[in-house]
Amino acid sequence: MAKLILSKRSRDLAPAGELTFNFLLALPGRASSVHTQRAYFRWVDQYLCDVAGLKPTSGDGRIHRMQSLPVRTLQASLSAPQFRAWLGQLVQSEHGKQGVGQARAAIVTLANLLAEAGLLDDYTSAGMANVRPPKAEEGQRPGRWLSPEQIRLLIAAAQQIATSENQALRNHVVLSILCTMALRREELAAARWGDLSLQNDRVVLRVHGKGRKTAMIDVPRPVLGLIHRWRAAISRDQPAPAKESPLVRRIWKGGRISRRGLTADGIWWIIGDAAQVADLGHVAPHDLRRSVAGALHEAGTPIEKISQLLRHSNVAVTERYLSRLPQRNEGAILMSDMLGLDDDWNE
Repeated sequence: MAKLILSKRSRDLAPAGELTFNFLLALPGRASSVHTQRAYFRWVDQYLCDVAGLKPTSGDGRIHRMQSLPVRTLQASLSAPQFRAWLGQLVQSEHGKQGVGQARAAIVTLANLLAEAGLLDDYTSAGMANVRPPKAEEGQRPGRWLSPEQIRLLIAAAQQIATSENQALRNHVVLSILCTMALRREELAAARWGDLSLQNDRVVLRVHGKGRKTAMIDVPRPVLGLIHRWRAAISRDQPAPAKESPLVRRIWKGGRISRRGLTADGIWWIIGDAAQVADLGHVAPHDLRRSVAGALHEAGTPIEKISQLLRHSNVAVTERYLSRLPQRNEGAILMSDMLGLDDDWNE
């Protein structure tokens, strides 16, 4: 394995001759899906920024870093005490239990692969594997559950932050798909034009989900109209999009549409910036999936349909998912009304 994953860094990345580790090449046998691999890359990048002081990367820059992780930096940064402290920081920063667990798995996997390659001693690797994150209940971010009106504001804001007509259309497509079809951002980033098809007189999108699972989701007519406009915008400057090309794409300065796909991180930034413009505070991409489920549940949609849209393995998973949403607890409001308390509060 060592011969496969060790290399000399190029001059533009680090001092000549420095030994590096190719995490991109070593990981596929240890991560179940492309989505998990991307998440591991994100956590490793954050660990090196927080612990080793490296600058954060994204997109192609992150891929380049994962292909040539500096071994000396890794050896100095990977230890049980530093790892434990870092996990504690994640909890204090209100990362949820699932996210902290994934972060732990990413760094433990990296340490284990380094030990297998003879670049980290087995004692250090085993010590890091024994590190458990502190309880995350108090620090777990409860997530946002946006109302339909807030979702509409977010979709409008995504267009407002655009600097060109093509970017506004692209952002409109992204938000509309996420806020109706409940896709994960990684799933949307992975979507291709060939995933759209006509089935029984219905346009559907084949979604590549977790664990290499796929599902067909009906595309709403308004969203389909936006997709048609987006296809026409692409075809103005280049040939009609090929089936294997990305459904959503990057936009160059000046508004020209790239042939390269929009990354999951790019989707994150669009939502974050739009949320700030809409004055909604912090909104994460998964909050949109949660909001779709909550809105459908409040509207009386059968749980079987919600479960099918979310692509859960069974209805019981969806029931647990919905149970975590903030439920109405209006007893105090009812009591206030019964007492006839005056409402002299002004916003």
